[in-house]
Amino acid sequence: MGFHRRSNQPFNTAWTAVVLISTIGLLSAKPAKALIPYVYTPSTQELKGAGIGIGRTAAQLLRLEQPKEAAKLASLAVRLQPNDERLWSVLAESQLRSDQLDAAAGSLARAKSLNPTNPGLWFAEASLALRDNRPDDAIPLLDRGLNLDPKNATAYFDLGNARVMQSDQKRALQAFERATRIKPSFWEALNNQSLVLFEMGNTKEAIRRWRSVLAINRNPEPMLALAAALNKINAGDQESLDLAQTALAESPNYVLPGHQKKQLWGLKLRNATAELLKNPKLQNSVERAEANADPTSAN
Repeated sequence: MGFHRRSNQPFNTAWTAVVLISTIGLLSAKPAKALIPYVYTPSTQELKGAGIGIGRTAAQLLRLEQPKEAAKLASLAVRLQPNDERLWSVLAESQLRSDQLDAAAGSLARAKSLNPTNPGLWFAEASLALRDNRPDDAIPLLDRGLNLDPKNATAYFDLGNARVMQSDQKRALQAFERATRIKPSFWEALNNQSLVLFEMGNTKEAIRRWRSVLAINRNPEPMLALAAALNKINAGDQESLDLAQTALAESPNYVLPGHQKKQLWGLKLRNATAELLKNPKLQNSVERAEANADPTSAN
């Protein structure tokens, strides 16, 4: 019923009453209709924009070391925009860092199907293989990625780790050295060069490079490794004792041979460290470290 402009003539109340009664009767004879609310449905373009925005937030959470929260957001992002390999890549990285390895493998496969020329996807799949102790699978993946991105220092670092897992010390050293040529401040790669050199019997050069590592970053891992190497040359060396005490206080997990092995310390270095930690002057430091170490870090 439309609205009508009010007339200048007075209403006939009796007629109005009849009209109202008739109208009410007509309305009541029809079934009542429920109120249907208006719901806004975003356009496809708006959904795509929302997916990218959510993906960016997920990437920011990754940088803030919150992988589980990032994975939840990235999962929503790929549902909104399922054909963007960048979002699948963020999801895979989030899942990888939060130990959802099977899910990460599926996300990587989807991302690679969308863009097989993205080297980061090959590197990420190689990282999954390394986490699963499959260096033979990781190496061709790394090689494929390095063909696309030959100046990726982290990929050469992973390649070196894969070679260590294969007990190929010479090629491992070459890969770690390639990483530091690309990125001289890459102390982790320099540290691993020392790990390999020590296993190869070149203790003096290993010591020299560990000292270079500590000049960049006084991390407890190279600190304890250097202490073990110095003690091997001169048992009871005061510098080695001081370094060991500091390292164990900062990172007690390194008192566990299983944790050392998980960090790719070779047998020679683990034995040298065990010999160092027998020193009576380190007894208190060793006992505190054993009390504070996380046994699961060796698994």
